[in-house]
Amino acid sequence: MAPESIKNIAIPNLTDAELAATFADPGRRQAVFGEIVSRFKERVYNHVRRILIDHDDADDAAQNTFIRVWENLATFRGDSALFSWIYRIATNEALAQLRKKRPNVDLETASKEMANMVDSGPYISGDEIQRKLQKAIVTLPEKQRLVFHMKYFDELSYEQIGEITGTSIGALKASYFHAVHKIEEIIKRNI
Repeated sequence: MAPESIKNIAIPNLTDAELAATFADPGRRQAVFGEIVSRFKERVYNHVRRILIDHDDADDAAQNTFIRVWENLATFRGDSALFSWIYRIATNEALAQLRKKRPNVDLETASKEMANMVDSGPYISGDEIQRKLQKAIVTLPEKQRLVFHMKYFDELSYEQIGEITGTSIGALKASYFHAVHKIEEIIKRNI
């Protein structure tokens, strides 16, 4: 739909692509951004929370994600879905936050720290199997953990994950397969 033809459509009724196009209208920019935040804030927060575990860190990463969206939405080309573009920003923000908090920490140490956060975090709830699952997930290598989260929890297709991560579908399937296998092994050892 051409920008002129969407000028009179109520913002909540716009598709994601129309929202991105309408953002160019300075008179509607604030309302469009508010709608984007409304549509995606919960999914973005949940996504970064699974990566970072800690509520405050996830809150910061989600906020930074929407700051980046505001700063860069005018340059969004529409090569991917708006959702995929925002998820890529959120993923990058979460990973940047993780690296900033633990700049010189090796993977094994980081995994142990995150596993301790699963056990002691005030915002973590769930039964024992859920805790074991979360502890197993944080031991995965970063790429496998991301793919597992997006496929298992966010229920994204391999195509969507590929748009977000810039990874081939074959590599994503292999990462997911290895992640599931490692999680199963860790849970079996700890039962």
